[in-house]
Amino acid sequence: MTRRIALYGGSFNPPHLAHQVAALMVLETQDVDELWFLPTWKHPFGKDLTSYDDRVRMTELAADALGPRASVSRFEEVIAARPGFVSSRTLDTVVALEAAHPGAAFRLVIGADILGETEKWYRWDELARRAPPIVIGRVGYDAPAGTLPSPLEVALSSTEVRAHIARGDLPNGLLPRAVLGYIAERGLYR
Repeated sequence: MTRRIALYGGSFNPPHLAHQVAALMVLETQDVDELWFLPTWKHPFGKDLTSYDDRVRMTELAADALGPRASVSRFEEVIAARPGFVSSRTLDTVVALEAAHPGAAFRLVIGADILGETEKWYRWDELARRAPPIVIGRVGYDAPAGTLPSPLEVALSSTEVRAHIARGDLPNGLLPRAVLGYIAERGLYR
């Protein structure tokens, strides 16, 4: 029997409620058996990220609330250890996952905002063929038919969450409690 796995990649810098809700929507509405969060090792477009270990731990805390079908993969860390690694490219990750998990069928979870920038992605057409996208709506972005609705009716981003924390505001209602506690304990995003 083929394992059907949704791959939800991102910076998760930090993971927030919209990430959790989107993951739950995929698990409950799509023909997948599991969902793997894949925190990026190094952002391909050069965004500044907090440490990989901190982002993985926060994502694990967020995934825990979703039950056993959701997990966090450190697979990009494996890819980053390969000679010649420059940055995380989703196609490279999918190809490596296919080799590591023969017989698994992968789908790629993306936000509708990504559809407007696929020309920036490394070999997008091949990626979409190998891991057909599951598109999640984003407030303020057009989306094709079949797109899952936006998980929250408010525009929410990790950038916004980091800005709240940097200003000293407690972003209540934007982060899972466990992630908020981890950020406070580690003094992240100050």
